[in-house]
Amino acid sequence: MNVSCPRPDSRAPRISRKIRKARITAVAALAAALGLVSLSACSSDEDAGHKDGQIDVIASFYPMEFLAQQIGGNHVHVTGLTKPGQEPHDLELRPKQVAALEKADAVVYLKGLQPAVDTAVEQSGAKHVVDAASLTSVEKHGNEVDGHHHSTGDNHSGEEEGHDHGDENGADPHIWLDPVKYAEVAKGVAKTLAEADPAHRADYEKNAAALTKRLGDLDKKFADGLRNRASDTFITTHAAFGYLSERYGLTEESISGIDPESEPSAARIKNLHKLAKDHHVSTVFFETIASPATAKTLAGDLGLKTDVLDPLEGITDESKGHDYFEVMESNLAALQKALGTK
Repeated sequence: MNVSCPRPDSRAPRISRKIRKARITAVAALAAALGLVSLSACSSDEDAGHKDGQIDVIASFYPMEFLAQQIGGNHVHVTGLTKPGQEPHDLELRPKQVAALEKADAVVYLKGLQPAVDTAVEQSGAKHVVDAASLTSVEKHGNEVDGHHHSTGDNHSGEEEGHDHGDENGADPHIWLDPVKYAEVAKGVAKTLAEADPAHRADYEKNAAALTKRLGDLDKKFADGLRNRASDTFITTHAAFGYLSERYGLTEESISGIDPESEPSAARIKNLHKLAKDHHVSTVFFETIASPATAKTLAGDLGLKTDVLDPLEGITDESKGHDYFEVMESNLAALQKALGTK
């Protein structure tokens, strides 16, 4: 369920994750004391549209909302914790949101992406909870993710002199950007919804199978669409596209690492200048939610183009598509253009 709310300023000062974790613990305690049981994204009428017989599903951010809506269909009322346009990594929960997690029939989230949500879900005691990260393999990625397992184009596996592979390696939560992994998650979400609402198990399984088929078709589009390319390397704002790169044999070089809050070092910027020239990079990608300033500065210094590669952490009016599939196909077109596909 998308709710029309004021869009936050992505340039606002960010709060450290330790502080956010401390805050969410305090918020949870306050919510319990007040006995707040309804969730409100930005107004008291957020539950408008909830039909009799539907189960209440709370989803942490857009990719989880999309799965719950597609698989749940008319049997679920889905509420997202992250407002459209809000940077999900920085989410802080209000007392009503924390309290509502305990009352939800099902909770769909991705552990490791939003510390505030991780803490609140753990403390909620919710009975039917599905962690997307537990449904597929999660890997550690840093500033560079090299998806090459065979020689094509300008592959550059292995260390290069002066090449910074990043010291910010960490568990990469961006599994939804790989259609294959996203399909694995879909099956687990269907199972959890069926446990929360056994009467409609067959519908959840049927919807999940249809979604998995569409994701398989999308995977084929990416594989075919990126097969013949002049270059394999692209530069993006933060390391969100590691799984996608591994799936299709690309090399993602990010300005910052997995954490979009991190600032690139001078050495990192210097190395990006070198690899852009060495590997025929044509485009520096930025995001619609995060500030594009660093990406545009780097592109300007190197005389490169800029374009949007959307990590699909939320759908806004600026998104190049209305849902997951439309934005992913827009991402494919952007990569094809940047990598010189034939």
